[in-house]
Amino acid sequence: MLAIVLCLSLLFVNACTKLDEDIYSTIATEKTELTEEDIQNLVAPVHASLRALYWGWDGLFDIYEESSDLIMTPLRIGVGWGDYYVAMHKHQFNPNISHFYGLWINAYKGIGGANAILDLDNPATAKFVPEMRAMRALFYYFLLDNFRNVPLVTTQDLPAGFLPEQAAPQEIFDFIVSELDAVKEDLGESKTNFGHMNRYAANMLLAKMYLNYNAWFGTNDNDNYEKALVELEEVLAAGYSLSPNYEGPFKADISSDPEVIFGIPYDITYAAGNYLSNKAFHANSAQTFNLSAAPWNGNGAIPQFIDTYDEDDERFEKTWLMGPQYDFNGQPIMVDGTPFVYTKEVTSIDGATPNQGARFRKYEVVSGNVGTYGDDVPLFRLSDAYFMKAECLLRLGRDEQTAADLVTQVRQRAFKQHPEKAIRTVAQLKGGSVYQYGHYENGVWKTVEGGADIELGGLLDDLAWEFVGEHHRRQDLIRFKLTSGTPVYLGKSWFCKDAEGTASSYKLIFPIHQEFINSNVKLVQNGGY
Repeated sequence: MLAIVLCLSLLFVNACTKLDEDIYSTIATEKTELTEEDIQNLVAPVHASLRALYWGWDGLFDIYEESSDLIMTPLRIGVGWGDYYVAMHKHQFNPNISHFYGLWINAYKGIGGANAILDLDNPATAKFVPEMRAMRALFYYFLLDNFRNVPLVTTQDLPAGFLPEQAAPQEIFDFIVSELDAVKEDLGESKTNFGHMNRYAANMLLAKMYLNYNAWFGTNDNDNYEKALVELEEVLAAGYSLSPNYEGPFKADISSDPEVIFGIPYDITYAAGNYLSNKAFHANSAQTFNLSAAPWNGNGAIPQFIDTYDEDDERFEKTWLMGPQYDFNGQPIMVDGTPFVYTKEVTSIDGATPNQGARFRKYEVVSGNVGTYGDDVPLFRLSDAYFMKAECLLRLGRDEQTAADLVTQVRQRAFKQHPEKAIRTVAQLKGGSVYQYGHYENGVWKTVEGGADIELGGLLDDLAWEFVGEHHRRQDLIRFKLTSGTPVYLGKSWFCKDAEGTASSYKLIFPIHQEFINSNVKLVQNGGY
């Protein structure tokens, strides 16, 4: 009997290794009747791979933040961390950093799982075909964004010993777009099937593809912004609405939040994974949130970013822990008779005391043993559609007041006590950034660069305040440029990371992890690594 087996590791090794049969079933193509358990054993691993890609160890939170200008994980004196987190911050990328392993392998696990379902010619799985094609496109989107040169595999029906070759980036781009265009009509418009892609999730992903095309391929084609606008208009007409409060899309359960277009569901019992509270907080914060275990004291905010916030921006308190800390009952947390304080200042990426750095607390922290482990993730939300439309209009140089109004609308919930501060003008969005870029270490400015030379720098600032910690920043810093044409990602210094310039353009994508290079002779390492 011919069988389809989920042999995902065939992408990396010479032999196809069968995965755990308790999760990945072997389904015969001749089997005309599939039980509900059979179908779930096929579909569930695809969604599980997306959860692992996002909040598996060294997942998307790290990938998009640790190499950027908002969040970092310093070497904690007396605690640990450091090593490859420091390398990510300083842009000392190399093929042995584990971030590059997890993203790649979890993406291809999801792709392999989707391919296995798509290979079946069976009425019982036909209704899952549109979503599996869309999910496969989503995995390829993350691979294209971060590695560019990746294999394109669209079936699991492969010969023994098959080793994939890399496709041209344009081929990957065209495949993603063609797949989403082909299935978005069939995905449906339901907003109640949380965790599953609908038509508007496909629109959002297509808009992301078009918005980033010029940055990915080094072009200057306004047609891509026009195409993005077409997709965004569908989303904006779909009946979604901004959550009344900024924290709405970051509650533990966001299945009914009106702003969330596509979310990744997590559950503390059945699908745990969002370990943010443990990675970010000092052990003493267990007292603040009545946690049953001590957090690990990892990442913190880059001080220069903290300085950019308006003092009346309500998002600050809802995003960061900083200053004197209090326990669950509102009493000061004391350590050896001294109040425990999270400081804004951080000495260095190469050595920081345990209490240095504001701590990211954007997701709801549930008391007890839950923390954030069961918190859902809003992968696409309406405010992002507003911002993408605003950016496209500004880059096209038309309807610029509409762009400013869209950003203002999102900001209004962050300045409820000071509505006048919510207003953003066209000049502000098109002007420079208020971020004081430069190398700042041990309390000393080694370089002072500012942000006046960043095109659309005001919009880049607003993106940071709204989307910090949401798989945005690396992509945004690559898309936004200095007046010299250099992406901000390379052209600016921040904290202990130095400006690099165009000679380091190869760092706009990451290296393929060495383990995959070693196990597949057909893979070619990305240039510069």
